[in-house]
Amino acid sequence: MTTLLAKHEPPPFVVERGDGSSEFFLTCDHASNRIPESLTSLGLPGGELQRHIAWDIGAAEVARHLSKRLDATLVLQNYSRLVVDCNRPSGNEQLIPLVSEATEVPGNQDIDVQDRARRIDEIFTPYHRAITDHLDARQRRIARTVFVAIHSFTPVYRGAERPWHIGILYRKDHSLAVPMLHELNADESVCVGDNQPYQIDQKDYGIPVHGEDRGLTHVLIEIRQDLIVSESGQQAWGNRLHGLLTRALATSNST
Repeated sequence: MTTLLAKHEPPPFVVERGDGSSEFFLTCDHASNRIPESLTSLGLPGGELQRHIAWDIGAAEVARHLSKRLDATLVLQNYSRLVVDCNRPSGNEQLIPLVSEATEVPGNQDIDVQDRARRIDEIFTPYHRAITDHLDARQRRIARTVFVAIHSFTPVYRGAERPWHIGILYRKDHSLAVPMLHELNADESVCVGDNQPYQIDQKDYGIPVHGEDRGLTHVLIEIRQDLIVSESGQQAWGNRLHGLLTRALATSNST
């Protein structure tokens, strides 16, 4: 069978600080806009691959900065969400999107069963297996794990402006989200989304599988992309999240 990824191409995921000492464990599902060479840019012009449809702009660098500040393990997905979206379950239509926002993805039209399986087997499955293996190893060490997923969102979506600077997403577990929201809402300069601009539901994979199913303390963080497009913005928000998460965990531990 023909492989999706050539031998000289990067692996499907990157792990940073695999032996990190922190209780926090970080993931970034949409870290890259890379397309495997075999898919020839999915038929899209280069400009389309710089947009949010291809990745979570700025999220990877915020996650890397936060990982460094916390000394936390970070797992990043290394290929575009247009190839296979690693935050979508297998039955979801956006796992391999035919259309993203209003953009048709030519290379995703009429793919056959083998092509679909290659994308899942060579990117989706190894990425999530890496997360699972690290979480299993931490559990064997009786190391407490706090699962944090880092994402970013567009300032405007389908013509509607999104005022939030940061969104805190949660569902079954409120233990981190509540103190984070309390602190953020005390700052009048920050517009905070409480389960905005998205909500965690059956369309998601990372938090339900790695957070909820394992019974881990967890939260999903969304940052507006125009705030983290620059290196200075990425560092500023990485620093802010470091303090925010650390204080929220301390509050959670004391209640």
